[in-house]
Amino acid sequence: MKIIVDAMGGDNAPQAIVQGALDAHRASGVGIVLVGRTAEVLRAVEACGEKTLPTGVEIKEASEVVEIADDPATAFKVKKDSSLTVGLELLRQGAGDAFVSAGSTGALLAGATLLVKRIRGIRRAAMGPQIPVLGGRTILCDCGANAQCTPEYLLQFAFLGSFYAQRVCGIQEPRVGLLNIGAEEEKGDELRHETYALLQAAAEQGRLHFIGNIEANDVMLGKADVVVTDGFTGNVMLKALEGTAKFLLKELKGVFLSSGKAKLAAGMVKGELGQLKKQMDPSEIGGTPFLGISKPVIKAHGGSDAHAIANAVLRAKEYAESGFIAEIEANVAHMQVRPDGGSEKDRGTY
Repeated sequence: MKIIVDAMGGDNAPQAIVQGALDAHRASGVGIVLVGRTAEVLRAVEACGEKTLPTGVEIKEASEVVEIADDPATAFKVKKDSSLTVGLELLRQGAGDAFVSAGSTGALLAGATLLVKRIRGIRRAAMGPQIPVLGGRTILCDCGANAQCTPEYLLQFAFLGSFYAQRVCGIQEPRVGLLNIGAEEEKGDELRHETYALLQAAAEQGRLHFIGNIEANDVMLGKADVVVTDGFTGNVMLKALEGTAKFLLKELKGVFLSSGKAKLAAGMVKGELGQLKKQMDPSEIGGTPFLGISKPVIKAHGGSDAHAIANAVLRAKEYAESGFIAEIEANVAHMQVRPDGGSEKDRGTY
């Protein structure tokens, strides 16, 4: 197993990226290809305490970097020798099993779509992060890759999320909910109404465990394993969740430091508080896959530290080994369910 890592992508590149990749290599033995400016990458390797590249770690030269100011739709084309473009090209050629980048989300999505390509029959790739909820985690699909969606896109997101929950998270029959402003079937806008009909039809055909509409508060109570929505709404929810988590943790810290009695109580529950903080920390997951791309592409947060990058590399390994992509390829013809009970396979589309 070999993971290609964009050494120059992210706010803390290349040092945190290289450190995280090396940590993942030591922890799991996975091979690493660090893509970036060789001299800078080697300095980062040396700063990690390594005088030479460890066995199983290699560097691929890439002289350019996709910057935050670059147009995400064209950056990977304009900067053909960027670490992002070179890394995706290596993945396309089969020089590695997965690609990890903390660089521009838009550029990574555009490059993955046009270089690595989507799975045949998948209309749009979606981001499917695992978000912390009561009792575990839930997959939010989509969380920002597609601001404008059609009901057909959301139907496929439901299948992508469901297969991901099965293959990667080990959930036998994932509960799929449609994010909406109310639980009743008639709630929401036209997109939600039409999507509901498609998801209900898929459920009646035994292809999805659709539980109906779900409100954001019920999402956080763990009432669905997969939450389906458009990328705009999903991104708003994800950022609101991240902000709320930071707010609560800071407020809790203030409470426990407010008096001697509170400090004593904090000492008594220190372990439990640490577990809570870990559960709500996105760096513990590390990265989010682009579901629907024909090979594993993992997006790490732009501000990732070494710990987050190490976890992103491990998630990439897990994703590559899961068989998820093969599962989608085998079932894509059944992911176009019509309300009349048919599917695109009935039309001979695939």
